[in-house]
Amino acid sequence: MLRLVSLKLGRLYRYVKLAVLGSLAAALVLNTHSLLASLQRNELSERRFLQLNKCPACWGTSWCRKFLNGQLRLESWGRLRLLDFFNVKNVYFARYGEPREGSRRVVLKRLGSAQELADIDTKICRRATGRGRCDLLQALPATEFASLNGDVRLLTPGAVEGWSDLVHCPSQRLLDRLVRRYAETKDSGSFLLRNLKDSERMQLLITLAFNPEPLVLQSFPSDEGWPFAKYLGACGRMVAVNYVGEELWSYFNAPWEKRVDLAWQLMEIAEQLTNNDFEFALYLLDVSFDNFAVGPRDGKVIIVDAENVLVADKRLIRQNKPENWDVWYESKFDDCDKEACLSFSKEILCARVTVDHNYYAVCQNLLSRHATWRGTSGGLLHDPPAEIAKEGRLEALLDECANPKKRYGRFQAAKELREYLAQLSNNGR
Repeated sequence: MLRLVSLKLGRLYRYVKLAVLGSLAAALVLNTHSLLASLQRNELSERRFLQLNKCPACWGTSWCRKFLNGQLRLESWGRLRLLDFFNVKNVYFARYGEPREGSRRVVLKRLGSAQELADIDTKICRRATGRGRCDLLQALPATEFASLNGDVRLLTPGAVEGWSDLVHCPSQRLLDRLVRRYAETKDSGSFLLRNLKDSERMQLLITLAFNPEPLVLQSFPSDEGWPFAKYLGACGRMVAVNYVGEELWSYFNAPWEKRVDLAWQLMEIAEQLTNNDFEFALYLLDVSFDNFAVGPRDGKVIIVDAENVLVADKRLIRQNKPENWDVWYESKFDDCDKEACLSFSKEILCARVTVDHNYYAVCQNLLSRHATWRGTSGGLLHDPPAEIAKEGRLEALLDECANPKKRYGRFQAAKELREYLAQLSNNGR
């Protein structure tokens, strides 16, 4: 009986797959003329495609000249709008050309799905007019995004706390950093909010509330050694970032030596984001193989999705001394049935100086036998060589890092794991 059911389900799946492929083929035939037209024109130079008309309810305008001058072009398949149905995240690959530098690959992001972007417009309209549709430019002045006008000197925690993960528990020091490094203004470098134009302030606040990834990339830039993709600029509701390379997932079955090196880099990233000279702890709340990429030339691991990053100011925690602020916090192991599970409390991350969250996230979701992704298990360090498997040290450290048996065991395991992986990959210092 079970075999009969499975056979029927298998046939049904094949029929559905064939139906979808047939529908796509029919759509391609029926829309041949429009498809050829879309391949010939450069939509990245069109204001409507960029949603430039939404500004200042957008991400910025610093790269508009490059877009509108035709310096960016979508790569071949990215020009087919029929494929947008599968591009739920609204991420595009394009070529960016400079007269003296030639062309290079960049990644373009709308920072949300079509529905999420439409929800922004609806939310703005409802807050301003009580209706779901309106003229955005007329509605914006009646929202909280325009409340911080030219008379306001600083962006303060009370004004934006809780708007997104980035500012779940902001300090004044963090907010001054966000304003001072805001790249969508010609006069960057000042932490004074009033030095920004009205439109720039609204763009900053809307980005902060909706998807703060651009602000993370700007405030903790790759040029200063932070492990994030490089922010390039924006036009309307399209952000450009540097193309890093293939996602980490494509290295799941790479040679053992390569995977060991990548694992070591991931643990180094966890350490850097947790403990650094700036005393900002950057906690990764969404950790999966798709959120990291690897440079093809230098083999460097980079974070390419920084939407869900919580920043805690350790200096502020030491100053305010909330309850148990100096007690080491151990993240709870989450043995759930879903992919990329993480268990955490934002309130605790904001209130403790010593936290093992980043080690836990990397070990559980990427490296250990508990990591599951796209139907696989075993993590990045699956199937080690026989001599390493026989020794047992790697498996023991990974297990303790993911699901510690001893109190504060993850802290010690993470330290030893970094050192052990450095030895295995010849990255010892």
